[in-house]
Amino acid sequence: MNEIERAVDVLKKGGLAVYPTDTLYAVGAIISNENAVKKVYEIKKRPLNIYLPVAVGSVEQIESVAVMNDVARKIAEKFMPGPITLILKKKKEISNIVAREKIAVRVPANPVALKISSLAGAITATSANVHGRNAPSTVEEAEKQLGNKVDIYVDGGKLKGIPSTIIDVSDEKIKVIREGAIKTEEFYE
Repeated sequence: MNEIERAVDVLKKGGLAVYPTDTLYAVGAIISNENAVKKVYEIKKRPLNIYLPVAVGSVEQIESVAVMNDVARKIAEKFMPGPITLILKKKKEISNIVAREKIAVRVPANPVALKISSLAGAITATSANVHGRNAPSTVEEAEKQLGNKVDIYVDGGKLKGIPSTIIDVSDEKIKVIREGAIKTEEFYE
């Protein structure tokens, strides 16, 4: 069993995995497992009202957690997989501990993250840090902050360290929430 398969196995058993994305290291839990998701909030010391972004393995898989619209589809076609997070209306079956009315979804370009989320299903994609501290660009930085509270660390080397761009397209308009790796003007080119 390789490292990716071990991480998927840990996730499916309700554990937590730190994994590389195309921007920073993230801590993952399968979003359908409420206890695992609660553990993510606990180890990050993240307030429960700051919902968790989700990674999926493909643009098609977004439909399993969120309601896509025409604007979201155009953005997804152009920028996914990649360092962009779409905020969309969430599907009713997604637990309120993950998100309320809207959900933040990514399809990471990092091959490790993509493989893990493809095999495990929708997983949390929040940065692997204690809330309010620097987001880690190496697995060692993540381990310093989260220690043995995580079941497995998947090392993907040093990452860019630039967070994803977050846009709300839930009402079919582009509203930039956080400019990151993709600049605002790129949405209008």
